[in-house]
Amino acid sequence: MGRRATVVGSGPNGLAAAVSLARAGYDVRVVEAFHAIGGGVRTAGLTLPGFRHDVGSAVHPAARSSLFFRAFGLSERIEWITPEASYAQPLDDGRAAIAWNDLERTVDGLGPGGRAYRRLVAPLTRRLGELVEFTGDQLLRVPRHPLVVAGFGARMLATGTRAGRPFFSPDVEALLAGVLAHGNTRLPSLAAAASGLFLAAHAHTAEGWSLPRGGAQRIADTLVEDLKAHGGMLETGVHVRNLAELDWGDPDAGDLLLLDTAPRLLLSHPDIPDRYARAIRAYRHGSAAAKVDFALDGPVPWAADEVGRAPTVHLGGSRAEVEEAENAVAAGRVPHRPYVLAVQPTTVDPSRAPDGKHVLWAYIHVPPGSTLDPTEAVTRQVERFAPGFRRRVIASHAVTAAERSRQNPSDVDGDILGGAFTITQAVRRPVLSRTPWRTPMPGVYLASASTPPGPGVTGMPGWHAARQALTDRTGVPVTLDDLFG
Repeated sequence: MGRRATVVGSGPNGLAAAVSLARAGYDVRVVEAFHAIGGGVRTAGLTLPGFRHDVGSAVHPAARSSLFFRAFGLSERIEWITPEASYAQPLDDGRAAIAWNDLERTVDGLGPGGRAYRRLVAPLTRRLGELVEFTGDQLLRVPRHPLVVAGFGARMLATGTRAGRPFFSPDVEALLAGVLAHGNTRLPSLAAAASGLFLAAHAHTAEGWSLPRGGAQRIADTLVEDLKAHGGMLETGVHVRNLAELDWGDPDAGDLLLLDTAPRLLLSHPDIPDRYARAIRAYRHGSAAAKVDFALDGPVPWAADEVGRAPTVHLGGSRAEVEEAENAVAAGRVPHRPYVLAVQPTTVDPSRAPDGKHVLWAYIHVPPGSTLDPTEAVTRQVERFAPGFRRRVIASHAVTAAERSRQNPSDVDGDILGGAFTITQAVRRPVLSRTPWRTPMPGVYLASASTPPGPGVTGMPGWHAARQALTDRTGVPVTLDDLFG
């Protein structure tokens, strides 16, 4: 019998790890608790026949720039759509701030604040490759491009602190607030600035904020195709609750266990050292997401027509209002006017709905474990910027934070980011180590978004875990080129 590897979880990180190990010659078995593969990149019919909704993430700028997915050739394996507008922030006066794919068009549309926006974002966009290299592969090492990292840090201070914030026009501040709020943490904060600026830099590249034609499921399906082509197998409906009961092989024979799960599953390992167990228990999960999908009988009737050209829409009004909403959630409250992250994929991909129909994907941030049905809160916020939206809804499907946690145990209490995203937990994820993917238990590795570089559909945590495992087994560092070159 050859070397064996078991991967728990079929999200993009688990599948990235599985593909890497299969290409390295391991007999790989992936087990998934749900009845369908994909984790955060599933697409399903949640409302009515013919309507296709992304269950987790919908738009994937970081997937296009990911070091792993570039080596894997994801852009060549599936069809991507790059919209002319990456995201929009509707305003209460019937206008909207738009992050167009074209930076200069964005600058022109932002009026007097446009030049300040260019100074903030343009250097990051130009050096995005080096920035991706740092965040994806050098976060725990001395950076190869220190000036790029220093420039990024200066911009984090400018947007992530009240004292450091430069003067921006209200339109620019609103546009930035919408993207910084992706971090699901208090605002302003350095962690939110880091994640938001990284996303904003992608908005004005050639690949922009892309989405796969047909839905996010294409990402998972393509990874599984490669896994099977290299001899791997996948089983659904296998819920691993206790590692002591999992027959994953013999670590002394070189067998491996990789977990695309929340770190707390490691606590069920019979040989976990006390010190490591304490560190895992101290790892914090963050605020949650409550999501609703709508089937519509026509496009969303935005007051500002140009919003209909941006698949991603941030609903929250001004910077002050977005910050107030996010800080309420961080304090454990549900805001009256929540920040809504919405995606209208059928504006660029009509294959998601019957002719003339549309889908809308939206979530709000809520306290951990919340049982709030977000449908009405989301509807009110969309209606605020798109009068008549309510009349367009023909069906909806909601998932509370508590339900999300039950459907996907990795989303602890509805936290979709794999842990609270703070500056501390960006590097102590879940422990402070130069090799945080390796656990003290022989042959056991953590391959989820709870390890660096953290959340996002990049496959990088899974790749790092697989690389670490392979390097530990052979003593020879493994590179992406070794497996995908």
